[in-house]
Amino acid sequence: MIVEIAVAVVGGFLGWIYMQIQPPPPRVCGSPGGPPITSPRVQLTDGRHLSYKESGVSKDKAKYKIIVIHGFDSSKDMKLPISQELIEELQIYILSFDRAGYGESDPHPKRSVKSEAFDVQELADKLQVGAKFYVIGLSMGAYAVWRVSLVVPFVNYWWPCLPANLAKECFELLLVQDRWTFRVAHYAPWLFQWWMNQKLFPSLSIMAGNMDIFCQSDLEFLKKLPPNPDDTQEKIRQQGVYESLYRDIMAGYGKWEFDPFDVSNPWPENDGAAHIWQGYEDKIIPYKLNRFLSQKLPFVQYHEVPGKGHFLAFESTLCDEIFRTLLVG
Repeated sequence: MIVEIAVAVVGGFLGWIYMQIQPPPPRVCGSPGGPPITSPRVQLTDGRHLSYKESGVSKDKAKYKIIVIHGFDSSKDMKLPISQELIEELQIYILSFDRAGYGESDPHPKRSVKSEAFDVQELADKLQVGAKFYVIGLSMGAYAVWRVSLVVPFVNYWWPCLPANLAKECFELLLVQDRWTFRVAHYAPWLFQWWMNQKLFPSLSIMAGNMDIFCQSDLEFLKKLPPNPDDTQEKIRQQGVYESLYRDIMAGYGKWEFDPFDVSNPWPENDGAAHIWQGYEDKIIPYKLNRFLSQKLPFVQYHEVPGKGHFLAFESTLCDEIFRTLLVG
């Protein structure tokens, strides 16, 4: 009897653990009971759909075509303050899209850095953007496009190319709860669903509304933002926070198949460059990491902006400068 009770207790406990670590099923757009499809989408070769948005001049009249990749907890509908004057002057076509699991783009059950890069490539092919186009990746949206213009780009603290002392120094600048969240994403992604929902320890600060992660210029920017409609964040996460936010973190902070030092120079004739824009005061992505990477990669032009933080691309003057520098130098 005692053995049977013990087996039942252990079995029940293991069952409870299993339920805690299992992600919930996604609410796929257009599926029965799922959110409606309200934006244009393309179907990829694996059957998934990507939702996209076009702006600027028409594609067939554009001199420059740019794909913009949104960051964490954002979508294709983010509003970069590029001026209409610059768009018309340089004849810019802008294509943005919801990354896998965000907004109205289908989730990817095996989302990775490589799958994100392939999504960009296939989106451009499906929409016939052409052989030459530019890419701007913002924050977490930059981890799959290390050959373009990167704005406050994401950094994986476990990249082999980073000196251990530098990675440790910058990692320890993060809030304790964020350090533990990224450790779980890297070492035990199968526990991530439980970690983000348990109540014993604080998890990711940005999702908890902890303003300590922002520098002064970021806080000033946030104060000036008009209130968002109540459904904005809901639409970004409407297929489930696991499919949008959690998979994003696990892909970014997981184990990569390469690191930036593995990327060969796409411009051996020095007829182009990748650009990194970094706010010196950024508390989310410490500047020392991207400064180090830029010094070691000869094809990267580094732009460190004093007094600015993580939201530097959302300041109109800097936004125009980022676009102009990428397109015409």
